[in-house]
Order: sequence, then C-alpha cells, then structure tokens
Amino acid sequence: MIGPAFRLSQYLRHFASRATMTSHFAPRLIGAPNTLDHRVYIEQDGQLVSSFHDIPLFADQNNGILNMIVEVPRWTNAKMEISKEEPFNPIKQDIKKGRLRFVRNCFPHHGYIWNYGALPQTWEDPNVTHAETKAKGDNDPLDVCEIGEQVGYVGQVKQVKVLGIMALLDEGETDWKVIVVDVLDPLASKLNDIEDVERHLPGLIRATNEWFRIYKIPDGKGENAFAFSGEAKNKKYATEIIHECHEAWRRLVTGETPAKTSAYDLSIRNLTVSGPGLVKSNDPTYTNIPLDSRQPPAPIDPSISKWFYISSVQV
Repeated sequence: MIGPAFRLSQYLRHFASRATMTSHFAPRLIGAPNTLDHRVYIEQDGQLVSSFHDIPLFADQNNGILNMIVEVPRWTNAKMEISKEEPFNPIKQDIKKGRLRFVRNCFPHHGYIWNYGALPQTWEDPNVTHAETKAKGDNDPLDVCEIGEQVGYVGQVKQVKVLGIMALLDEGETDWKVIVVDVLDPLASKLNDIEDVERHLPGLIRATNEWFRIYKIPDGKGENAFAFSGEAKNKKYATEIIHECHEAWRRLVTGETPAKTSAYDLSIRNLTVSGPGLVKSNDPTYTNIPLDSRQPPAPIDPSISKWFYISSVQV
C-alpha cells in the first residue's frame, strides 16, 4: 500500500517538474550587506517564499535537474547561509561571538572557489548517524559547490546537474558537499559524473579538498577531516544522499520529526507544503516581513583581504 508520505513526496516532485523550470526567482534585499540586519529573501513569480521549504528540490526530475540556492558567490568571503530558525528562512551572514563571519583567504585561494550554496527541501538530520561516515547530520540543508564559470549572486536560484559528493567531517558531524554544475554552463554537456570534472577541470577536486581542510586554520582551528579518505564519490552515490536528505526534510516539514528539540529550533513555516508549518499569505509572520529596502554595502575590515600561507598543506 502506498502511504501518504510517499504520495506527498511524489506530488512535490511532479509539481516541481511541471512548474519550476518556468518560474522566475528574484532576491528581496533588506538593509546593507556586511551588517547584522542584512537579509536576503527569495521571491518566486513576485511572491516571497521560504528558501528552505517552498522552492522545490527538483527543477526537472526527468532530466535530473535540481534547484540550488546561491548563498556565497565565488571569490567572496562573507559567510552567508540560509537561516533555518527565522520565518521563511532568509539568507543572512553567519555570526560568531557577536561578529559577522568572513572566511579567510588561504593562499592561493581567494574567498570561496565556487558558487557555494544549498539544496532546498533537504536536511541533514542531526538525529541520524550515517552508516558509512559514522557521524550524525549537521542540521543544515545540503551544501553545494557549483563549479561553472559564471559568478552567481546571493539569493540566486540556479538549475544544476549533480556530478558527485564529498563527505566533510566538521566537528564530529557529517557535512556533505555536493559537486554540481549550472545546466547553462558551456561545459555542462561534457560534465556528467565526477571523473569528468578532473578531465575537463583538472585540479579542481583536489583544490576543493584542500580548501575545506584548511579554511578554518587562520581562525585558530585545526585541519578538517573527510570520510572516504577525502575521495569524491560519484553521481550515483551523490544522488542517493540527496534523496535521503530530501526524505529527512519531508519528515521534518510534515511533523514526523520534531522541528523543535533541546538541540535545535527550526522554522518550518511555508506557503506550499501541507503540514504543521503551512500558513496563508495573510499570516502575521508573513505580512510582517519587510519590503525590499536594499542599501549600499557597509565597509568591512581591510584585514578580510589578507592572504594566509598555511604550512600544513598536504602535497
């Protein structure tokens, strides 16, 4: 017998395949970048939506095309990420010890070396230990490294194809990094699995491994570790992880997994998915979201541009 959970998942995929490839997404910017108040919401066809829950994972399931949300454009340093706790999940800059977080430049890398972001409608469940990594999920949507040549922008929704995946072990948690490419990239037709990346973009996978290993060292932390000895797994493996995390998200948004525990308090408010988080557009948490009020970026500390030379880089 086909249960309601399966039917909901099938409906979401079918809806995405029909609707998202023709949808128009645009950012709604609040306040000045590089400030604590800055937020980037996403609008779909003129209506504000949850970047975590309303934007479908599948843009075209029949052709394996997914939606990704750009949080950090390539070559930039501000650690922008989807806010899981705020209603309708805007993108904001991460904060540590009351200060905005910037990723340091570890020579020869400058900022992020790909368009970095997340897959909507996915969740790495912190209640579940992965059988192979032996670590629990990190309580975030799946992270994505988009390796195409075009530099994105914060809040951009790209249609991408999956190429592979790496398993970072970040402070004892499984932190998957999905390798994807924009379907409009000139190389997209030639990039179909992880081995194609080395063939057409030699050195990028190795640089990706290095970047994640060392990027926290300038902040006084040690090297990060990887599962699978740092190996990038293929498209088939990556697709399985994506489906697992999509199912974990479904359990979250339908209430099978609690959105609030002693360890986390997530907002599942949305406009499209049946369940305890579904609200109407006249709900106060929705109508109170500010209109676009973008301002010029605030100045940042010049030290953000400093290059750090890491002597422990492996050869």
